[in-house]
Amino acid sequence: MMLIPEDQEQEVFMKKTGIFILGAAAALGIAAYALWNYFGTGRPGDVLSEYVSCIEKKDYGTMYGLLDKGSQKEISKKEFIQRNQKIYQGIGAKNMKVTVDKDSEGDKVSYRMSMDTIAGRISFDHQAHFEKEGRDYRLKWDDSLIFPDMEFTDKVRVTKLKGNRGAIYDRNGKMLAGKGKAASVGLVPGKIKDRKASISGLAKLLGMKEEDIDKKLHASWVAEDSFVPVKKMTSAGEAKIEKKLLKIPGVLVSSEDSRVYPYGKKASHLTGYVQEISAEELEKKKDQGYEQGQLVGKSGLEVLYEERLHETDGYKISILNEDGREKKVLAVKREKNGEDIYTTIDARLQEKIYDQYKDDKSCSVMMNPKTGEVLALVSTPAYDSNDFVLGIPADQWEELNKDKAKPLYNRFRQKWAPGSSFKPVVAGMGMNTGKLKPNEDFGYSGLSWQKDNSWGSYKVTTLHTYENAVLENALIYSDNIYFAKAALKIGAKDYAAQAKHLGFGQELPFDIKMAVSQFSNNQKSIDSEVQLADSGYGQGQVLVNPVHLASIYSAFVNKGSMVRPYLLYKKKPEPEYWMKDAFSEKTAEIIKKDLIQVIEHPDGTGHGARTPGVKLAGKTGTAEIKASKSDTSGTELGWFGVFTAGKREKEPWLLITMAEDVKERGGSGYVVRKTLPVIKAKENE
Repeated sequence: MMLIPEDQEQEVFMKKTGIFILGAAAALGIAAYALWNYFGTGRPGDVLSEYVSCIEKKDYGTMYGLLDKGSQKEISKKEFIQRNQKIYQGIGAKNMKVTVDKDSEGDKVSYRMSMDTIAGRISFDHQAHFEKEGRDYRLKWDDSLIFPDMEFTDKVRVTKLKGNRGAIYDRNGKMLAGKGKAASVGLVPGKIKDRKASISGLAKLLGMKEEDIDKKLHASWVAEDSFVPVKKMTSAGEAKIEKKLLKIPGVLVSSEDSRVYPYGKKASHLTGYVQEISAEELEKKKDQGYEQGQLVGKSGLEVLYEERLHETDGYKISILNEDGREKKVLAVKREKNGEDIYTTIDARLQEKIYDQYKDDKSCSVMMNPKTGEVLALVSTPAYDSNDFVLGIPADQWEELNKDKAKPLYNRFRQKWAPGSSFKPVVAGMGMNTGKLKPNEDFGYSGLSWQKDNSWGSYKVTTLHTYENAVLENALIYSDNIYFAKAALKIGAKDYAAQAKHLGFGQELPFDIKMAVSQFSNNQKSIDSEVQLADSGYGQGQVLVNPVHLASIYSAFVNKGSMVRPYLLYKKKPEPEYWMKDAFSEKTAEIIKKDLIQVIEHPDGTGHGARTPGVKLAGKTGTAEIKASKSDTSGTELGWFGVFTAGKREKEPWLLITMAEDVKERGGSGYVVRKTLPVIKAKENE
């Protein structure tokens, strides 16, 4: 109750004529004073709302200022700020919302609190108590204001629930990339006897710089009994030098989970590798469940299927008692493992092909020509994906980049001059136009030929002479002159149209992005007779991606239709065709029969691949790579395309291989010899 001062009361009674007016003024004054006295810095509910808003703003100092004196005696400002900051920021609290119960009275306020956290939404009902100090209401604080079940000796723990990145498997369930163990090689300072000697010995074994190891040992957190990681390496790599490592005083080797690639170099260009997500990538992907420290695909299948392989980590927020036991779980967001990917790859074939060509600069694609399943994709030489995951040293990275053989270069994604391996394609183009008759004899031209004097000194040359220059013999003996004449018969306009019909100038509809094949540099026309003639036997400006060439070859066993290659395994594969009726059924059958003779005929350029018990068809090719037509110092690419040609093959296959620098090694014959063990391995499965 508000009391009126005595002098005002006397004045009211003395001046009766003004009693009503003065009484009203006094009443208003009483009300205003009462409201001012009640609100002060706000009603209890308003103080609570302000307190919560400070959490959102991370203004813990202002929060402390809203506490009553008793609370401030129990906890210092520093302790209060540290405790609240650590908890709220640790759980990622945001979107704080407090709803005060309208029926709350006096110094007790019932409310509902909710917030978003890294583990999901947390909501609870609670009651806050206030103390009135002068005209202001102050909050009585204890730990239950953070969470109702929390006491002074309790702690809040955030547990990361680690998701697993999906694994990549071959068609038989063999892991190409996935979770495994890596060796962590490090030093324990307190166990080192001679610091300089230990660092020097370890640096030599690990291929590192001594100063880099010394820098790790001088990190601020390092204590005498700390394990200081120096380098991660594959368990296989560590095993080779394990005895030497453990002889160095202070060295310790531990095992930890890591992304591993069991086939190493044999599949690295295919699988690619992962590395820790960069700041730039994290900024782009932060809304897709990515966090700092996670691994992300950088190349190959790892980046191709990143969205499916990527895991999402979960979190659990719980209250622990003073003994460290879990008292209450406040929120849980379950982890989500990445999807396992099963491919069409056959790891055994991938391994066999790599082993055959590991010392060459080559690329190979093996596929089922009936279904389009890609069985192997190999590029040599190669790097080891494991090195990139575990952290490749600067000197090793520099060595890879300076290597003239280009181990980082993925050759099966590129386009190359196909040479004579392109002749069956030109034969099909010619028959498509009706301008090439397979039984027409083009006549004997010797080992060199030119259309007329308009070609100047340029002549088309070939390596073998034979009788009856018909298509079958031209393929058996790989006659450049025959196919130069065939291209001229087709004509530049129709040649270009047919090339486009077969997918030249188009993106290959395949999981991995490949270089676009070309029939000329401008992808529009062939500008001279010489260029057209050279294009007839896979030279000129013709460049083909090996997977594209494999798709074209598949038409010879698919009644003329080019199968669409694919990489994701299907239990019941049903072929899809990239180019339906690329050739007529009759044309495809004629070319296939002729390619069988390339293998079966004693003089066939592919006869070295003849394998008893299996009917094969194929075509060799040697492409000249030189600066000009008169250049004699250029190199050569060797090709061999081979496929099963039996009508009742249970597991048909097709293999296209290109090897560089075969000029002094037997040309395409070198590739045939290298391919034979692969054929035998496949047929002996």
